[in-house]
Amino acid sequence: MAVTETGVADHVSREWAAGRGGAIVTANVDIVRAATRDPALAALVARAELVVADGMPVVWAGRLAGAAIPERVTGSSLVHTLAGRAARDGRPVYLLGGDEGVPEAAARALLERYPGLRIAGTHSPPYGFDADPAARRAVVERVREAGPGLVLVGLGFPKQERLIMELRPELPAAWFLGCGAGIAMAAGQFSRAPEALQRAGGEWLHRLALEPRRLLRRYLLHDAPFAVRLLTGALRARLRLLGR
Repeated sequence: MAVTETGVADHVSREWAAGRGGAIVTANVDIVRAATRDPALAALVARAELVVADGMPVVWAGRLAGAAIPERVTGSSLVHTLAGRAARDGRPVYLLGGDEGVPEAAARALLERYPGLRIAGTHSPPYGFDADPAARRAVVERVREAGPGLVLVGLGFPKQERLIMELRPELPAAWFLGCGAGIAMAAGQFSRAPEALQRAGGEWLHRLALEPRRLLRRYLLHDAPFAVRLLTGALRARLRLLGR
């Protein structure tokens, strides 16, 4: 369903009240590109209860194709919006992902911003843990024992979505957000782009300036050309629809 950021929080609140959990995928250009190339990743995205457009090219392409996408909804914004809603609804939050010390710093920032928020736990799994079944299971058990109502998972796609699918049967009434760099941003490790640049679809330039070595190849060689193809394909689909 097409939904605003506030609508996401309202939906999660209603589901919490009904005792139902779920997962949210924040689909940016990189995730959409990966899902179009790999049916298994597309199926992984499709298993989420909510998929929101995180990235202006995704919003523009959807609108060009005729979808009623009301606004961009980013993982980094949802970290705050859902933490605020969790504080209001009395649901403890678990922060999973980021460099050592980062989820703890993010937790402190969220606690300061949202009075009444309860932190169920924090954890920064070691690099490569997901390739070791025993280490992955230890992470799942650690989160399960904490009993959170909201789990923020910042491990990057598709690692975070795969782990979420392992966690869901253990915490069927919890909601999970795959938030990428959202935990690091909440901790102040990275800053968001100015709002005007976000609206113009240029937040990727801001991220590229912050992490050029990690993001240069991904953004310029893969995501940017795919975004052009995505928008071109959406425009063609719209023109075909109008020509009927």
